[in-house]
Formats: sequence, C-alpha cells, structure tokens
Amino acid sequence: MTRTKFDSGRRDFLTRAGLAAAAEFLPRHLQALASPASQKEKLIGIQISAISFTDEGIDRVLDILQEKASVNTLFLSAFTYDLGTGGRQVPGRPLPDHGKQEYDKFHGGDFATPHLNFYSDTAFQDIKAPDLGDTDILAAVLPKTQKRGMKVYAWDYNIFRKDTPHGQDMEEEDVFGNKLATCCAYNPQYQHFIVDLVRDHCTSYPIDGVMWGAEQQGPFNNIIGANTWNHPGSCFCEWHRKAAAARGIDVPRALEGYKKLVVFVQQSEANQRPTDGYFVQFWRIMVEYPEILAWEKLWNDGKYGTYRDIYRTAKSVRPELQVGFHIWHTASFSPFFRAEQDFLQFTEYADFLKPVLYNNSAGPRYVTYLERLHRTIFHDMPGDEILQMHNDFLNYNDLGPNMTMKALPAAGMPAEYVYRETKRALDDVQGKCKIYPGIDIDIPTAKGEKETTPEDTYAATAAALRAGAQGLVLSRKYSEMRLANLAGAGKAIKEAQAGAL
Repeated sequence: MTRTKFDSGRRDFLTRAGLAAAAEFLPRHLQALASPASQKEKLIGIQISAISFTDEGIDRVLDILQEKASVNTLFLSAFTYDLGTGGRQVPGRPLPDHGKQEYDKFHGGDFATPHLNFYSDTAFQDIKAPDLGDTDILAAVLPKTQKRGMKVYAWDYNIFRKDTPHGQDMEEEDVFGNKLATCCAYNPQYQHFIVDLVRDHCTSYPIDGVMWGAEQQGPFNNIIGANTWNHPGSCFCEWHRKAAAARGIDVPRALEGYKKLVVFVQQSEANQRPTDGYFVQFWRIMVEYPEILAWEKLWNDGKYGTYRDIYRTAKSVRPELQVGFHIWHTASFSPFFRAEQDFLQFTEYADFLKPVLYNNSAGPRYVTYLERLHRTIFHDMPGDEILQMHNDFLNYNDLGPNMTMKALPAAGMPAEYVYRETKRALDDVQGKCKIYPGIDIDIPTAKGEKETTPEDTYAATAAALRAGAQGLVLSRKYSEMRLANLAGAGKAIKEAQAGAL
C-alpha cells in the first residue's frame, strides 16, 4: 500500500505521544488467542449509562444485572454526547419498570473525570458531563465491580455537540462548506483528542478494556441515502483536502463530482426522472468521476486510522487491555457500507468486534434504508424488488414470510438473522479476534413497529450463543430495558451455561 504524507504525519504524531512502545503488539496476532471459551467463560456484557447507577444505586443495579442475565461485564458509557447511549429513556417512549420514572435533559460529555494533563495538545478540553455534577462514574463503579469479579469497559461514542467549546474546531464539512456535528479524522485536533481521551481513561482507571463506537460513513454512502437517517455527505474540510492531495486525488474534480451527485439525488427525490433513468444517470456520474470513490476510500482510511490509534494507545498503557469496536447496524442493510467493513482487516487492531445485530429494530430500520434508496439510485424499481435484490445480496432470502416491505416494520427480523450474521462475522475474522454480537432489548421503535418481548430476547440471545459467539453485549442500554425482557436474554444465557441450550 502506498503511504501518503498524512500517514507519515499520523505515525510521527503517535510517536511523539509516546506510543512507540506499542509497536511490539503489531501485528497483534503474535499474541495467540485463547482456545474457544466455554459457555460459562463467555463475556456477557451490557451497555449501561451513568445515570442508571445514580438513579437506582450501584449495588442494586449490579444485583439486577447478575440475577436477571448473569452479566459479568459492563460497557459503561464513559464518554458520550448521545442520549441513546448516555441518558435515560428516549422522550415519548414508555418508561421501563425500574429507575426514575421521568425523562432527563441530557447533555453528555465525559462521565468520568477529565485529567487535564492528558489534554495539553488539544483545545478540546471542556468535556466533563454536567448531568451528574462532580460524579465520576468510573471511580464510583469500579470498586463495586471488582469485589464481584465483574469487568468494566469504557464505552466511548463518537458524537459531539455543536455548542461544546472548541468542538467546532474539529467538525467535518459537507461539499458546500457547511459545518457538521461529526468530526474529521484527518483534523489534528481530533486526532490528539481521541488519543488523549483513551490514554486518560486507560491510565487513570483500572478498567479492563475500551469499546469505541462511530456510527458514521463516507460521503458517497450518505449522499445516495445508504443509511437509516438523513445526513449530508462529508468530509471536505481543509484537512481532508490536504490528505486527498497528498494521496494524488484531484480535489477540484472530486468536489465537482460530489456536487453533481448531490444534484442528482435532489432531482431523484423530487421525482425528476432523467431521460435514461435514475440508475443509468447515477452510474454515468460514477464513471465520469472516479474521484468520488477515491474520496470515499480516503474517508474510510481516516476512520480506520482512528481505530488503529485507539488500539495502539490502549496497548501502550497496558498490553492486557481489550480494545474493540461497535459496528454500526447499517452493515446489516447496505451492501455498499458492508463492503467497506472488512472484519478481517479490523483484526489487525481489535481484540473484539461488536456487530450490531438488533433483530427487532432491524425490521423497521431495513425498510427505512430501502425506502431511502428507492428515492435515489434505485428509483426505477418497485420497493419489493429492491428488497428482493438486497435479500439476495445479504443472504436473507429464506428468513421467513415476514421479509416483505409491508411486514418487516411490525415483525422485525427473526432470530435466524442473529445466528446467520454472527456466523458470518466469525467466518470473516478467521479466529483472529472475538465476536460479541449486540442483542436488541427494547431498542426504541416508532408506533406500530416491532416491540420487544421476552421470547424475542431469549431467541436472539440463544441464536448468538449457538452460532459460536465468544460473548455478547445486551444493548442499547439498561435504562431503556424492561426487566422481563432482560430476563428473557438471561434465560438463554443460563441455559447455555448449564449446557441445556
């Protein structure tokens, strides 16, 4: 692979940060993986936010998690500006049968204590979450979990607030120069901040590992609508342009191509059919501007460079720390995005991967994704034909009678989807890192869409374990879960541990 000036700059930066010692861990497979774990040894994790402990009490929450679901690992939201990972229930959704019976005004940030000596090389320092005052959730929870033999992973999530001081210095830009709330992986301020945050958490607390989440994708996928939410294409900021030029990409041509792609999408969504049809016009733009995909690869390389930085940073602090990544749900729906998620490549800088396999919410999310593409590049085709094509691409064709555009939102995806995707992930990594599927427990859906039942969580959990996963992560977070549904997952876990599954 040809190395760019940016690649060299990133390596120099890491060296200055004191990460040269981590070189001994790359390639990471010099460390042999342990033999396959028995069911009793498997990681049983749950994502949980700080507010659950302050609302219900640390010991009370830990008792519930161990009794209901044999949880042995917390993925504790340490750094997040996202309500979905860091707060109570989403406003408008029914409150669960535990915790405070009210919604919160979530702000977010670092729910531990930012030790400013780690952040001297970035202006982005004012990150302490104001939600819980001076509470340091890692300092509060770790002594309790250690007494119980439970592990704690810092669960850090890559979403920022536009009103955070100096956050704007790291923001991505769309092709028209508009600032976005996401951050550019080629921005030095962002690079320094991520390394500093991981080094702070790993040095200041006796945690067992780190999981990083970044529900983002490149500009090509965003512009054509290959996602389940509306997001403009990015990034085209000065740092991204410098990285592109260093790689030999024609920056003006790339910008021109992306602007034409935006216009095409806008016209498609307005039902302005090109003479030769929607897909032909789309492909004409792609052939005329190969710089579009070159920029998409550049964006992904920056994201995975961040993953490498996180891995090297954690390992330089303590080699035994486990480092892994949350793989966005869009990998289950979009063949475009899935093609960019090379699990075997990830094993070079990951001890584990958590693919999002939320089967209940997958039904409406899959349909939302298909409807977006139906308005853009596949506008010529009926919706059910687009679904059939994607089922062919993704190996979903025989998942049952509810795999239709009409039925999926209310039915969700079956547990067989969890089994099949777990097997795919395990096959992809070839035993070189562990797979901990994310299991859907009460992840919010809209009115009329699939709601979770104990039978659902039992079936999905059992499917992941039968597929051979080395563990699993109960998701999205404890503060959204009803206890009967948590216990449904726990029933499958306990049966597996007893050899009865």
